Amino acid sequence: MLLATALPIAALASEVPDGRALERDGARVGKITLEKSNIFDLSDPQEDKWLYRFANRLHVVTKDRVIRKQLLLKSGDAYSTRLADESERILRENGYLFDASIEPIRYEDGVVDLVVRTRDTWTLSPDLSISRSGGENRTRFGIEDTNLLGRGQILRLSRSDTVDRTSSSLLFADRHLGSSWVSVFAKFADNSDGKSNIIAAVRPFYALDTRWSAGGQALQDDRRSALYALGEEAAEYRHEREYLSLFGGWSKGLHNGKARRWTAGVVIDDNDFSAVQNPTLPMAVPDDRKLVYPFLGLEIVEDQFEVARNRDQIGMTEDFYLGSRFSGTLGWSDESLGADRDALIYTASASRGFGSLQENALLLSVYANGRLESGHAKNALLTIDARYYRTQSAKRLFFATLSATRGHALDLDTPVQIGGDSGLRGYPLRYQNGESKLLLTIEQRYFTNWYPFRLFRVGGAVFADAGRVWGPDPLGGRRFGWLSDVGFGLRLSSPRLSTGKLVHIDIAFPLGGDDSIDSVQFLLETKRRF
Repeated sequence: MLLATALPIAALASEVPDGRALERDGARVGKITLEKSNIFDLSDPQEDKWLYRFANRLHVVTKDRVIRKQLLLKSGDAYSTRLADESERILRENGYLFDASIEPIRYEDGVVDLVVRTRDTWTLSPDLSISRSGGENRTRFGIEDTNLLGRGQILRLSRSDTVDRTSSSLLFADRHLGSSWVSVFAKFADNSDGKSNIIAAVRPFYALDTRWSAGGQALQDDRRSALYALGEEAAEYRHEREYLSLFGGWSKGLHNGKARRWTAGVVIDDNDFSAVQNPTLPMAVPDDRKLVYPFLGLEIVEDQFEVARNRDQIGMTEDFYLGSRFSGTLGWSDESLGADRDALIYTASASRGFGSLQENALLLSVYANGRLESGHAKNALLTIDARYYRTQSAKRLFFATLSATRGHALDLDTPVQIGGDSGLRGYPLRYQNGESKLLLTIEQRYFTNWYPFRLFRVGGAVFADAGRVWGPDPLGGRRFGWLSDVGFGLRLSSPRLSTGKLVHIDIAFPLGGDDSIDSVQFLLETKRRF
C-alpha cells in the first residue's frame, strides 16, 4: 500500500545521471519525496487478503518527520552519493523499517529530486518468547511497541524468567529525542534477587562527518550472581554496582575517507561484593572494587561499507563494515579521587575486512581491556574474532568463525566461560571455566524461497562446533580438554516483524564431556544472526 507518492515522474528516473555524474555537475538537492509502504503490499494478489488488509489498517505508519530527521541530505545541499548511502544505512538500523533506499528521480537545471522509499514492519505485539539453550529454559512475556504511534520510540513492559532470575521491567528508548540526534534509554527492573535501573542520554557520532558528541549513563544494579561448574551453580555471591559516566567528543569530520574522533570523560565504577543472605551454595566472594578515573579516547574509522543479502539474515538488505577501524581509551584511577586503588585503565579495539561479501570475505576484530596496578596486569583480556563468508550461490553460503580469548589475573566475577550459551551448542551453559578459551564453528547455510503465509522466510544450517578453555578455574572444576558437537537446524525470519531476529531451532549432538550430558540437545533461541 503506497502512502505517499512522488509526482508522476518515475519514468524519468532512467534519464537521471548516476551519482558520480551528479556530483561532478555540482547538482543541488531539490525536492525530497517520501514513498512509505505499509507492512503488506496490497497490490500483490498474494498479500491482498483480509488479514493483511486488517493489519495494515491497524498499523500506524512511521511519520514523515521521523524519516526526514534521519536524512543527511536536505533540500538545497550539494548532492552526495556517500551521504545518500549513509542515510540508507542509518534508516535500515531501525527495526521498524524493513528496508530503505534513496534514488535520484529527476534532474533539471542543476537540481536533482530524490525519492526515499521505506517499508514498515509490524511493531505492536505481545512480547512473548520461549527459548532453550545449554539445557536451560528461558521465557518472557509482556507487550511492546518498537515504533510507538509511528514516532520511532520503543516502549516495553515485560516479565522474564531465566536460569539466573525472574525480572519485571519497563523500558523506554528514543533514538531521536524531539528533532535531535540525542538518543535516550531508560530501563527499570524489579528482579527476584534485587533491582536494576539504567538511564542514558547520548548524542553519538551518528555519521562519519559528525563533529561532536556528548552524553552520560547512570546504572544501579543489585543482584545475586553465581559461579558455575559443569553447567551447574557451584558458588554464589551478592553484587551491588553503581556506575556513572559522562563524556564529550570532538572531530574534524571526514577527511580523505577517514574520520578521527577524540573523546574525554570521567567514570565512577563502584562494585561491592558480599555473602548472600540465606545461602544455598558455598560462598565465593570477589574483592570489592571502586574505580574513579578521567579518560581520554581516540577512534579512527574508515568509510568502507558493502551491501549484501543472505549472509547473516534471510532475504534482507545487510550492511557490512569492511574498512579499518581503531578505538582506544586510557584512564587513570587514583585514590585521591575516591578510588580504592591507583590503576591505569585501558581498552583498545581494531577491526578490518578483507575481500568482498559477493565472493569471499574475512572480517577480523581484536579487543583488549584491563588494568595496570603497581606495574602488574589485572583483569586483562585479549580477544580475537575472525568471521569468514564464502558465497557459493544465491542460496548457499559456507561460514566459519574462530574466537580466541586470552586472560590474565582475572577478577573472580569475570571468568572466561564456554558452553551452550556461548557457541558450544551441544553442552550445558557455562560448562567450563578458565582464563583463556578457543572456539571454532563451521556452518553450511542454506537459504530458500519458501515464504509461508507471506510471513516467514526459511533457511537451514548444518554445523559443527569445537572449543576448550585453559588456565585456572576459580572453583577447580573438572576439565575435559577439547569439546565438540555436530548438528543441524532450521532458521525462521519474519520480514514483517520489527525484532530483526531469527528463530534458531537446532538439534545438536555432543561428542565429549561428562556422562550427565544428554546425547541429544534441543535448542530454541532467537538471535541477531543466522
